[in-house]
Amino acid sequence: MSFEIPLLTLQVALLATLINLPIALAVSWLLVKCKFRGQFIMEVLISLPLAVPPVAIGFSLLLLLGREGPVGTVFHALFGVDIVFTWFAAAVAAAVVSFPLIVRAMMVAMAEVDERFELAARGLGAGAWRVAFTITIPLAYRGVLAGILLGFVRALSEFGATIIVAGNIPGRTQTLPLAIYSKVQLRDDHAAMIMVGASIVLAMGTLILHNWLLQKARRNRVR
Repeated sequence: MSFEIPLLTLQVALLATLINLPIALAVSWLLVKCKFRGQFIMEVLISLPLAVPPVAIGFSLLLLLGREGPVGTVFHALFGVDIVFTWFAAAVAAAVVSFPLIVRAMMVAMAEVDERFELAARGLGAGAWRVAFTITIPLAYRGVLAGILLGFVRALSEFGATIIVAGNIPGRTQTLPLAIYSKVQLRDDHAAMIMVGASIVLAMGTLILHNWLLQKARRNRVR
């Protein structure tokens, strides 16, 4: 197995995580620190990708990002290229599927921040966004990092939505899960096992770092 497929998998997962990061931070802070009408509906919509089959998500993205879809039409008119069946489409699919995991972890971390620090900053004249970026997020950074890593490892393993919206094109959109699927279809068990091993190594490394951050955060709370 060449390094091309693992590198593409990392590239897709990294872009998916970068897409999710600013949105997840804003949404998590909004849901934890603000009360507004429709908050319950917003939380349900954010969690929806966890309950909907990934294939259904991929089909929805195909309709949205395709050349005849609302986003795909604008993108093609502006840049003359299509989104679907590219590695960028694979990253978008991975971002949608992993988004709820990142938000949930960040919400837990932000909810555990002592509100007295935030109130003190407000009392000194800091605005809501300044409090968020100078108090809330820095104090919750371990949970935020844990959420990012959890989303990243989920993006590494994304299959269902990716194969619909990005296809399974060797050298262009074929990530490790898709390559494993292809090798199994071809009954090339040896190559499939090598790719399974590579997937496990990538996932284990990320999960070890994720669990280490969680344990460190728990020790700090005990102190």
